[in-house]
Amino acid sequence: MTVVAIDFGTSNTVVSIIDPDTKKPTTLRFEGLSRFFYSSYGATAEDLVYVIPSLVFVGSDRLLFGEAARVQSRQKERFFQAFKRDLAADYQPLPRQIDGKSYSSQTISELFLKHLWQQLEQIPNLSIKPSSVVFTVPVGAFERYLDWFRDLAENLGIPDVRIVDESTAAALGYSIKRPGSLVLVVDFGGGTLDLSLVRTAGVKGEQKVFKAEVLAKSDAYIGGIDIDAWIVEDYLQKIGLSRSEIGEVGWQKLLEVAERLKINLSQVESAKESWFDDENFIAYELELNRQQLEEILESRQLLEQLRQCLDEVLASAYSKGISKTDIELVTLVGGSCLIPAVQQLIISYFGKSKVKLDLPFEAVAHGALVLNSLMEVEDYLRHSYALRLWEPYTKSFSYFTIFEKGTKYPCKRQEPLILQVANEGQEEIRLDIGEVAEISQAEVTYDAQGKITSRLHKQSEYRSLETHRQEVCVAHLNPPGRTNIDRIAVWFEVDEQRSLLATVKDLLTGKILVEKGALAKLQ
Repeated sequence: MTVVAIDFGTSNTVVSIIDPDTKKPTTLRFEGLSRFFYSSYGATAEDLVYVIPSLVFVGSDRLLFGEAARVQSRQKERFFQAFKRDLAADYQPLPRQIDGKSYSSQTISELFLKHLWQQLEQIPNLSIKPSSVVFTVPVGAFERYLDWFRDLAENLGIPDVRIVDESTAAALGYSIKRPGSLVLVVDFGGGTLDLSLVRTAGVKGEQKVFKAEVLAKSDAYIGGIDIDAWIVEDYLQKIGLSRSEIGEVGWQKLLEVAERLKINLSQVESAKESWFDDENFIAYELELNRQQLEEILESRQLLEQLRQCLDEVLASAYSKGISKTDIELVTLVGGSCLIPAVQQLIISYFGKSKVKLDLPFEAVAHGALVLNSLMEVEDYLRHSYALRLWEPYTKSFSYFTIFEKGTKYPCKRQEPLILQVANEGQEEIRLDIGEVAEISQAEVTYDAQGKITSRLHKQSEYRSLETHRQEVCVAHLNPPGRTNIDRIAVWFEVDEQRSLLATVKDLLTGKILVEKGALAKLQ
C-alpha cells in the first residue's frame, strides 16, 4: 500500500510518499507544476525543495496549474490564488463566471487537487498505485472544511483517507524519532498560524512508537499573504496611491514584488525590489529593511497574535503539569517562519538552543506519513460543541455546550439533555449541533496623517455542523409533543473515530428513537 501525504497550502502545496528504496519520506516533483526553494541558507543544488504553487488559471481552451499558471497572473479574472484560504473560510467570495461556467473556491480547489492526483498516478517510477491519502488541515479548521476533503477522497475513489492537523503532523514527524520527547511545532504558512505540542511514547525495549499524545494546540487565521498585502498597503500609503488607482493587475504585481522583498529580508538586512508597469509607463520601487518590516508586523498585530498563541499553548501545557522548560524542541515550519522578527520572538520564549528551523516547507507532509506507524494518537477537541436551541419566549437562540474545547476523546456526557417542544403539536425535534470557536481579529484604522492604529479583539463564532453530508439528528414524535412538558432525553458521546453520537429516548413512550446516531465527524 502506497500512502500519499498532501499538505494543501494557501501559497504552496507539498506531496510526499515513503520512498520504496530508502524507506524515508520524500517530496515528489511534478514537471511543469513544481518550483523550488533552497532548504536552508547556503544550501547547494542537492538541497532543493520542490513545492507546487497553489495557483490555477482557467484558460479558454485548457486549465493551467501550479508554476505553469503563474505566468498568466496578468489575466486577473481567470487567475486564482489563495483559494485554499477561501475554502476554509465561513463566508466565501462569490463564484466567478468564466466562459459560461461557474468557478467557486470549492470548484477551483477540487480541480487543483484532482489534477495533482492524476499526475501522481502517472509517475512512471511509482510502481504501486496510491491507495491511501493523508490530508493536512489547519488546527482551527471547521467541520465543513473537513467534510469537503472526505467528499474529494470519495470522488477520487480513495478507499482510505485520514485527516490530521498541519502542525500536529509536523510534530509527529519529529517526535517519533525520540519517543518520550516533548516537541512544539510552530507552523506559520501563507494562510494560517498553527501550534501543536506533542509527546510520543515507545514500547519498552522496542523502537516502534505506539502512542502519540497531543497536549496543546493554538491557531490564528493569519499568514504570509497578509504580510504581502500589508507591505504593499504601507508602500501605497507612503506614495499617496490607493489600490483602486493602481488597478487589480497592478495590485497583483506589487504583491509579487512584496513577496520577493519579504523573502530577501530573511537573508539580508535591507532589500529593494521594483516593477515597471509597461502599460502605463510607471515604475514602482519598494525598499524595506528588517526593522521597518517588524514595525509593519507589530502595527498589524501579527506579532501580538503569535504571542497569544504561544501563551495559550504554554497555559494549556501548564494545566497538565508541563512547564516551558520541559519542552525539548521547538521546530519552526512554514515560509513565514523564515521572517527574522518571527524567529526572534519565539527564541525570546524558549532560548536559541531549543528553536530549530528545519524542513520549513516539507515537515508537515513528511510528518503526516508517520501516522501509519502509530497505533494510537490521543487528541482533543479544538473547538467547543454546542446545541443551538430556539427560545420561543425571547424569540432568540441560546446555546447549550455539549463538549468543551480541550476535551479528550473518546468521551461521554454523563447526564442527558432534556428537551421540550417549542410549539403545540410539534411532530419532531431537530438537534442543531455546531462548533463554537474564539476568533482573533485585528481592527486597523488610519488617522488624518495616515498613522496606523490597531487593536486585537476576540469574538465567538458558531458554525452549524449541518452539511449536505450530515443530516441533523431528528427525533420523530408520536404522539405529537405538548408545550411545557419534558419530551426527550439525549445522551451524547464521541467515539474513538471522533464521531459525535447521540442516543435519544422518548420520555412519554419510553422508546429509544435514535441509538447512537452519528451526527458528525468532529475535527
